[in-house]
Amino acid sequence: MMQGGKRWAARLAWPLLGMAITLALWALAARHISDVEAIRSAFAPQAGLKALAQLLGSGELWPHIRMSLERIAIALALALAIGVPLGLCLGLSPLFARISGPTFQFLRMVSPLSWMPLAVMALGVGEAPVIFLLGFATVWPIMLNTAAGVAALDPAWMRLAHSLSATRWETIARVVLPGCISHILTGFRLAVGIGWIVLVPAEMLGVSSGMGYFVLDTRDRLAYDELMAGIVVIGCLGFVLDWLARAISSRWMQRGQRG
Repeated sequence: MMQGGKRWAARLAWPLLGMAITLALWALAARHISDVEAIRSAFAPQAGLKALAQLLGSGELWPHIRMSLERIAIALALALAIGVPLGLCLGLSPLFARISGPTFQFLRMVSPLSWMPLAVMALGVGEAPVIFLLGFATVWPIMLNTAAGVAALDPAWMRLAHSLSATRWETIARVVLPGCISHILTGFRLAVGIGWIVLVPAEMLGVSSGMGYFVLDTRDRLAYDELMAGIVVIGCLGFVLDWLARAISSRWMQRGQRG
């Protein structure tokens, strides 16, 4: 028991030290951000953390958190629905890869935020352009990792499926998809990080809820302590989402190894 407690203490010591250094740097930056004492006080860690406790306690922040999580979930579902089939086509069809590869690479290198004006003109103001921007940002890592997974498959598996007279759909369902699931999960984890980064500026696009809207609103109201609280929440949520994506990937890998 004592040894287990020591191991947990050792594991917690370094993250706690990192958090302490981060708070110290935050306090130092706040002291030099402006010559106005009121602004320096508003940006200080104690002001931001106090505002965070008040916002969570009053329930004001929870609807924004819920809407941001809903949007990222919808966008990731769309990215999986589009990215996995496209990745399979890229990996299984050299002709499709030659025809579409340059176009996909070109589109992938265009910042999703560059599409903001066009998204608003085509889809109007509201949820649709936000979901479009998030989906556009998250589809590429899923698609490209799926294609890489197909390329990494052992050719003997494909020959075995062919020798057993498996149809193309049976080969995809029972050989290709199970064989490249680890690559798909890696792409999904990358997509979570990219989508969460794009979410905040995308939510400044004519919506009235979400963490991006909350940050923009606090800036307009000059509520800098609440702005810092919002930044802390965005970072914490992103950390949790990445942890969940890693946990899902690790769990699946362990299941595959046991199987």
